[in-house]
Amino acid sequence: MLPVAFILLGYLFGSIPFGLILTQAAGLGDIRSIGSGSIGATNVLRTGNKKLAAATVFLDGAKGAVAVMLAHGALLGPAGHHAGLWAGLGAVLGHMFPIWLQFKGGKGVATAFGVLIAVAWPVALLAGAVWAGMAAVFRISSVAALATCAAAPIFAFWLTDLPVVYLSLTIAVLIWIRHHANIRRLLAGTEPRIGRKA
Repeated sequence: MLPVAFILLGYLFGSIPFGLILTQAAGLGDIRSIGSGSIGATNVLRTGNKKLAAATVFLDGAKGAVAVMLAHGALLGPAGHHAGLWAGLGAVLGHMFPIWLQFKGGKGVATAFGVLIAVAWPVALLAGAVWAGMAAVFRISSVAALATCAAAPIFAFWLTDLPVVYLSLTIAVLIWIRHHANIRRLLAGTEPRIGRKA
């Protein structure tokens, strides 16, 4: 039952919809009614408010990292490591499918990055470098996210243990699935570039 308990812990943290909370608090309305309808930072950026988008990235990443660290601290040794991994998976699932929003959340990229920082920071740094490079070249958030998720399991295989590889691979599959609409727009040449308003 322990994996279920730590997945649930992570899920509760991950399901906090910071993008929605911040935009509503700023008087920008319901973020789900513009752009892609996502609650993530890329869609927050479509409001034109870069500070809110940056805050969303930070908080969405932080909730993943905090979930991992709390679970890791609850048990000693290898058991704590595995507890953190389960909580990390739960946090990503919570962001993607939050119970408070009828299970309609974000894509999970920032939360996944926060999880990676907590479980294997060298992997997170390399993944972050891939995202920054792809975003700078293509100026399309989904391209950067998809490339980063594909690279993260490879970095994990080089630098960490198999449980982290399995986690990063599972998260990558989830994020690619959540980007199905983006992939269709990429193939059609209609995917919006970073910073374009709704």
